[in-house]
Amino acid sequence: MSRYNPGMNQTPPHRHKRLCSNDTLVSGEMLLHAVNAIRKRITLDCDHDVPYLAGYSRDGKTIYIDRHLPKSFVCKGRTIQVDHFLILHEAVEKSLLDELGLHYQHAHQIALRAEEAAVNAAKIPWKAYDEFMQQYIKEAGDEDCKHIPLDLDVKPYRDEHDRKVLLRMQIAVELASLGVENGTKKAKPKK
Repeated sequence: MSRYNPGMNQTPPHRHKRLCSNDTLVSGEMLLHAVNAIRKRITLDCDHDVPYLAGYSRDGKTIYIDRHLPKSFVCKGRTIQVDHFLILHEAVEKSLLDELGLHYQHAHQIALRAEEAAVNAAKIPWKAYDEFMQQYIKEAGDEDCKHIPLDLDVKPYRDEHDRKVLLRMQIAVELASLGVENGTKKAKPKK
């Protein structure tokens, strides 16, 4: 177990309230607490087109969720907010890629298991959640990427060898850098 050492250029640990007497055991409550801690450390952006539904900036400080994904769905009479589960997935995946140098496919599998555990901890049937997400993943992956984040990390798309999506993303970024959106040049703001 590592300890905080101020001489090692480490960030001091954040104080948190113990949720139970032994927080080293599997705990749904602790997992949801961790998701909230991650949410406080990132910026969430839901204003862009994101192939495969969600992604992250190259620096990992922003998590992007596709603008077409509804913020919630109804399951057994409950309204389920979905963004925090995707935030967990993307944060875990990005950390594993950057900090441990894993391949995207390996990082994605671990992140997917963390997402599933958080969904289960919230007492949401994984099957219902996954079915909801799958319908939007397909739509996000099939759409024309016209409004993608300029700093979206493309490593997952490269590792998946998805040349079609990479090409569409590259074109969208180049057009955006020229001030073109949806085929028309954007007007410059008046000073």
